[in-house]
Amino acid sequence: MSDRPVIAVLLSGGGSNLQAIIDASERGEIPGRVGLVLSNKADAYGLARAAMHGIPTAVVDHKTYESREAFDAKLVEAIRASGAVLVCLAGFMRVVTPVFLRAFPFRILNIHPALLPSFPGTHGPAQALRYGVRFSGCTVHFLDEGVDTGPIIVQAVVPVHEDDTEETLAARILKEEHRIYPMAIRLFLEGRLTVEGRRVSTKDAESIPDFSRRNPDV
Repeated sequence: MSDRPVIAVLLSGGGSNLQAIIDASERGEIPGRVGLVLSNKADAYGLARAAMHGIPTAVVDHKTYESREAFDAKLVEAIRASGAVLVCLAGFMRVVTPVFLRAFPFRILNIHPALLPSFPGTHGPAQALRYGVRFSGCTVHFLDEGVDTGPIIVQAVVPVHEDDTEETLAARILKEEHRIYPMAIRLFLEGRLTVEGRRVSTKDAESIPDFSRRNPDV
């Protein structure tokens, strides 16, 4: 059994960001391993991805619980049993309650397909297209009790093309999600993040790859 810190990943769907995290872990790019994958949907393909790597999985069906709080309490129980030091939401399509958030203060990360604070909530790429922005991107942030309002850790920017559809823009953003989510996990597990109010400071920030901060080629 590896003695690397354990990461728990929550998802509801295909799990492409889970795959990016697993791959980065297996390449030694993050000092941790995925030790549990949880889903609220038994048919989520992310569970199959985890199984292919020998990672324990669990399904907690939210429809079988009488309240969001009861559902979240079960998630907390499973995560604590796994020994996870970090929780990563990767397309987990449930709004969590304070029961969950207060169990893991500043130990829950989320990935969002927009440059927060712009376009929180669902369908970030579609919102960006409707608004007519020239650039979009993605954000990794600490989860808090708001909707996509937690302190921002790292962001990546992508151009919005004149002929973009929601699908083409979302695909371009997703490629960057796969790059910055493992980066944020590495910074957390290396103890390099400090949160002061809304601001997240990073020790040795110059070592963060430039793609996360530069304007993209257009």
